[in-house]
Order: sequence, then structure tokens, then C-alpha cells
Amino acid sequence: MWHVVVQEILSIKTQGRGTYDISGDVAKVVGSSGIRRGLCNVFIQHTSASLMLCENADPTVRRDLEAFMSRIVPDGDPLFQHTTEGPDDMPAHIRSVLTHSEVTLPVSGGRCILGTWQGIYVWEHRRQPNLRRITITVYGE
Repeated sequence: MWHVVVQEILSIKTQGRGTYDISGDVAKVVGSSGIRRGLCNVFIQHTSASLMLCENADPTVRRDLEAFMSRIVPDGDPLFQHTTEGPDDMPAHIRSVLTHSEVTLPVSGGRCILGTWQGIYVWEHRRQPNLRRITITVYGE
């Protein structure tokens, strides 16, 4: 049975397509929640950006993921009818569907349990800068 629930919304400014480390932001919310043991859910409130747990030591991993995604879902593909906001509009939605809009992490000792090389990232799929809202919910005891 969960005794405490804490919820905060983060606003993350992106500079366009790429990955943005939010591990520290999530850690601050969990640390200040007072919850020692439980779960932390991180949810992005957008359909053209996503979340991922990823290698945090070598940035070429994230660049390679971007290169792979660009190959399987290219901007401007004539297959797509939904181009209201430009040639990256529908590819951004597909990228979001193929990845994750939320991650749930265990909390122990008042912190998220992550592997040595894991980080939490916003993956911006649009080319232009955006303000992304992320809801962090921590529950436990």
C-alpha cells in the first residue's frame, strides 16, 4: 500500500531534434519527495517527443540511435499525408509511437535505481526548439 504520492511537472526546453538528459531533474524530484521506497513514473505530455533510458557515458550511442531512426522514418517521405507542420511532422509522431511516452523506475533509499551507465532522456523528434512538459509522479513510503 502506498502512503505518499508526490507529483511535479517539469518544463524542458529543447533546441530541436536530439536527446536531453533529465536524470538530474528526476533525481531532485525523487530526493525532495521524502519517499524512501516505491516507484517513480516519468511521463512526457507530447506526441512528437519521447522518453528513453539510454547509455549515459558515450554520446555516440544516442547519435547512432538518431541516425537509425532517420533511416527508418525519414523526414519528407512522400508516403505521409500528415504534413501540417512541415516535413518532420509525421516522422516525429511515428518516432514517438515507436519509442516510449513514459518510464517507471524503482525508488530505494530515496533515489531512483538506475544502472551504472543508464540515464533518463527526453528524445526530441522535431527539428525546431520546443518546450516539453514532463510529469513526474513518485509514490511509496
